[in-house]
Amino acid sequence: MTAVPGDFVDGWQARTSAQTGQDIASLQPQADAMRERFGLNEPLPVQYLIWMKNIVLSGDFGQSFVQNRPVTDVIELRLWRTMGLAVVTLVLGQSLGVMLGIYAATNQYRMGDNLATLFAFGGIVIPRFVLALVLLYFLAFVWHWPYIGAFYSPEYQVQEGMSLDKFWNLLLHVWPILVISIWGGSAYTTRMMRGNLLDVMNAQYIETARAKGLSRRKVLFRHAVPNALHPVIMNMGGRFDYMIKGEIEIAIVLGIPTLGPLIISSVTDRDMYVIAAIFLLVATLLIIGNLLADIVLALLDPRVRRATVAGG
Repeated sequence: MTAVPGDFVDGWQARTSAQTGQDIASLQPQADAMRERFGLNEPLPVQYLIWMKNIVLSGDFGQSFVQNRPVTDVIELRLWRTMGLAVVTLVLGQSLGVMLGIYAATNQYRMGDNLATLFAFGGIVIPRFVLALVLLYFLAFVWHWPYIGAFYSPEYQVQEGMSLDKFWNLLLHVWPILVISIWGGSAYTTRMMRGNLLDVMNAQYIETARAKGLSRRKVLFRHAVPNALHPVIMNMGGRFDYMIKGEIEIAIVLGIPTLGPLIISSVTDRDMYVIAAIFLLVATLLIIGNLLADIVLALLDPRVRRATVAGG
């Protein structure tokens, strides 16, 4: 944000001059007052230290230059919407990827395996914003879908609480984001689960379990799948922020009021503290996601718990 010459006040001067016809030099006293009020006249390291101090001591993420209100008020509603979509797509996407990976591995080189592979490669190589553009074309010009560019229809915008009708209206608006995000989120997990399970199925202890006369289902779901899930669970720790970023791309194209459009408008307006707060939250979610992945892995595998206890 600061590598590009100029700041928010410079942009304000240029816009005001173009709109009112005033000379930029005549706006300089007002610009100096704005820099003083927002602290933009301080060196960059000082601005950063002041921002971090306010976060640690008082939970103050700064002021939005554009909206002239606290950053937390600007991003609060959009953050919860983004988080809700990200959690749903993470759970459904990873679950679908695991199931498709198991199906593909147990039907290796058959039609089902080929279709699952095609599904996975499509989700990996096709950018999400391209899928969103294609879907937007069909929604707007082919199907004439009325639920575009909002979370709710106008009659539900001011309704307090959540009813069944309002929830259904929400699904009618956000299903394009869910479909594209789940496809993209499940694609890599499908490939990973398939490869892991094929490796595990050739392990010596799996052959021993078969030799003991265990059924195919017990061998698969009691011994093979739990061990094949280890890399998938560790990968999920780093997928939560990826789900948010993927949702952001789609929301920008579809005009859904989540963090995506806010990021674009804030970058355009050089609203520095809004962007910094969003990136800080995404980084925090990455740390939390990895912590949760470690906890789930310890619950799944007693060897991890024993190693953790033994290591102190």
